[in-house]
Amino acid sequence: MNTRFKLWRRHLAWALPTAILLAGCNGGEVGKPPQPHAIATYTSTNWEALPTVSDDDLLAGFGSWRSACTRLKTDPVWGPTCATAANVPPTALDVRSFLKEHLDVYGLRSASGSSNGLITGYYEPVYPGSLTQTKAASVPVYGVPEDMIIVALDSIYPELKGKRLRGRLEGRVLKPYDDAATIETKGVKAPVIAWLTDPMNLQFLQIQGSGRIQLEDGRQLRIGYADQNGHPYRPIGRWLVDQGELKKEDVTMGTIAAWAQANPNRIPELLGSNPSYVFFNRNPDSNEGPRGSLNVPLTSGYSVAVDRKVIPLGSLLWLSTTRPDGSSLIRPVAAQDTGGAIAGEVRADLFWGTGDAAGQLAGDMKQQGQIWMLWPKGATLPKVPEVTDSK
Repeated sequence: MNTRFKLWRRHLAWALPTAILLAGCNGGEVGKPPQPHAIATYTSTNWEALPTVSDDDLLAGFGSWRSACTRLKTDPVWGPTCATAANVPPTALDVRSFLKEHLDVYGLRSASGSSNGLITGYYEPVYPGSLTQTKAASVPVYGVPEDMIIVALDSIYPELKGKRLRGRLEGRVLKPYDDAATIETKGVKAPVIAWLTDPMNLQFLQIQGSGRIQLEDGRQLRIGYADQNGHPYRPIGRWLVDQGELKKEDVTMGTIAAWAQANPNRIPELLGSNPSYVFFNRNPDSNEGPRGSLNVPLTSGYSVAVDRKVIPLGSLLWLSTTRPDGSSLIRPVAAQDTGGAIAGEVRADLFWGTGDAAGQLAGDMKQQGQIWMLWPKGATLPKVPEVTDSK
């Protein structure tokens, strides 16, 4: 969900991957100067090296990828391939023939040369709420603030493409926008889209990046990521570990929510430890999946969030991993979303759908896996930027 921060998940009983809740930068070696290095490499391979997928998974994954072709018509890499894909009959034989004729296979490798990486999951939560403030529903879900200014830097500095400054004018000076603790305490000049019953649900919704609000009349209001206050995301799970409230290995969404329930007076302190704050917009009512960073509906089980520095949005991938119960999960998936914690090397976040069942799968998903990128023949491979290790 849009750009989400999308780090994740759902209600008390469900677990959230520790890697997400504790995500943070690793410090460099003391006394050692920062060293630039590539964060991933692409290794050419042949189709026969790919693990076998079922016809059903093949068609579903291909369909998920093709659904985004409306957004890729003018893309110099995927546009021509999408135009051809539009005429492919919906049979496994035709899809396999098309893929082999038009795409080459590249295995993703980490900087260390490993083909293994982390595969997690996310979903679209459903939380109770109201369109008006009530005694039970008093936690505002804000839209984009009226006084927040967004400055794009790439028109002057192309190397900063995708980077944005967010702030507020004070006189002629652009100052950083309020952090989460200030917004929670003083409010913000922004429309209120809805009201939730639990501040922890708002935090998890902000982490997830999109969701639905269950209204008393039975309707569900769909909301999605609109913008963010410009402050860095700091995992609340890490704060609980640093405070000695939880052990690192015990951090899940369930344990965090349980701690909050047992310590209601400390919830503002917990939430204030994460200065990031996400603003939402209302999405059209429909039964389709939430829209990811590519602005197309995500497909349950066949859309993934990726690090766009490694895998361009719109790419078709071949994923080999396991479900939380250990059973095999091999299928083509479409790179249609991004996320604040989805960064570097061999990394993907699989969208599991909407509601508690999807949340259970997403929350328990913390698997090892391999990723192959299917790339149009003759197209130049993405240029992976060098990153610098620093403290």
